[in-house]
Amino acid sequence: MRRNFSVRVAPGFICSLFLAWACLPATSMAQQEAPAAPPTQPPVPPANPLKTRDDLQAAYQKEYAFLEAQLRELRSRLSAFDAEAKQDVTNIEAQIDRAEGAYIDLQSRGERINDLLTEAERQVSSVEDSRSTLEATFLQAGSTLEGYDLPELRSEEYLASPDGEKIDILFSRTLNLLDGLGKVRREPGSFFLTDGTEVEGTIVSIGNIASYGVSGDRGGALAPAGDNQMKVWAASSAETAKALADGRTPDVLDIFLYENTQKAIEEKAGKTVLSVIDSGGSIAWIIVGLGGLAALLIILRIFFLRGASASTGKVDQTVGDLVEQGKLDEALHACKRLKGSAARVVAAAVRNLDRDREHIEDIVSEQILHESGHLNRFGTFIIVIASVAPLLGLLGTVTGMITTFDIITEFGTGDPKLLSSGISIALVTTEVGLAVAIPALIFGNLLSGWAESIKDGMEKAALHVINRYKGRLAVRAG
Repeated sequence: MRRNFSVRVAPGFICSLFLAWACLPATSMAQQEAPAAPPTQPPVPPANPLKTRDDLQAAYQKEYAFLEAQLRELRSRLSAFDAEAKQDVTNIEAQIDRAEGAYIDLQSRGERINDLLTEAERQVSSVEDSRSTLEATFLQAGSTLEGYDLPELRSEEYLASPDGEKIDILFSRTLNLLDGLGKVRREPGSFFLTDGTEVEGTIVSIGNIASYGVSGDRGGALAPAGDNQMKVWAASSAETAKALADGRTPDVLDIFLYENTQKAIEEKAGKTVLSVIDSGGSIAWIIVGLGGLAALLIILRIFFLRGASASTGKVDQTVGDLVEQGKLDEALHACKRLKGSAARVVAAAVRNLDRDREHIEDIVSEQILHESGHLNRFGTFIIVIASVAPLLGLLGTVTGMITTFDIITEFGTGDPKLLSSGISIALVTTEVGLAVAIPALIFGNLLSGWAESIKDGMEKAALHVINRYKGRLAVRAG
């Protein structure tokens, strides 16, 4: 609470101040600039300073007493105001506490109301979900049982009945239907043979999951052909169908189980090597051609290396004995007769036995390098094929994926059969490429190692002949 205060000043206080200023001593007034008295007036007698001072002191005391009274009054009013203000603050704080309590209570009530609303929404959602489930159940039941003769499920009475009664009727009729379908039934009907011919005959139904057809001597287990049509499954036997049609128990029960007769079942064709390769497209056939070429080169190289390896030991033994006996001409004739890479390397060593050892070894190394071209024949081509085959498989994979994505862009992903061609190219080419590269790489490295061992054998044979000749000379010199 705001209050207005005013201080009252007595008029006598102002008059006293004026008189004090007028009665100052003459010495002080002399210092001030004063106008000269008119010469025509008589001089004024000076005032009594003692009297003026007493009057001023009395005025001061009077005014001081008045001001003290005013001060006491103000202090009294200020104390009353402080007490009143404290009481107002206490009252306001009490009002604030009551308002806070009311706010907290309202907030708690609001939270409880929100919880109740949330629970109500959940219950409403649960009811809606249950209702949607019931509607979906009724729709699915109507679609599933559409092909069966159940007129009561299409009657107005059934459609207008409450959900509980509809469920009871639906389940009772469905159980009766399942009981009837679970038995073996024989009835006339038509079906398709394996060659596509439609024939009339007897259809033996085992529940709703398997059927057999008999038309004279032909028949067998039936598979769905689409649109409630049936066809003979190629892997079944007509004897089983005849036995079931006659009421006998077959020795072997050939059975084909199916879920429904609306979707046609296609027989899976047996896979062969050629069919697998053909599914990979032109790139797969290119890889197969490279694999055949690699196999041919491997066989030819094995033939060459086998001949070179077999002659190495024979040349070493035959020529070494003749050289040790000093029959160099006969040793040369033996090399020409034996032929082969090892014989040519040893012949080069025999022709130069009269030279120093270092020169002979250089001639042998040169001759081995000359024969390396024959021993390494086709080795590079085999390694190249082993390296190129997986790259071609990767190329086929990329090509197949591009084809698959083109089909997806044009037709979507609804029919997986449309994607099979691109996926076959993507997978089969990689498989064929690895199938060619792995054995080509293994045999290529093994044959390269065999060629190196043959070169080492030729060098050992030549050094053996040289050593035997030098040993003979040392014996003769000794």
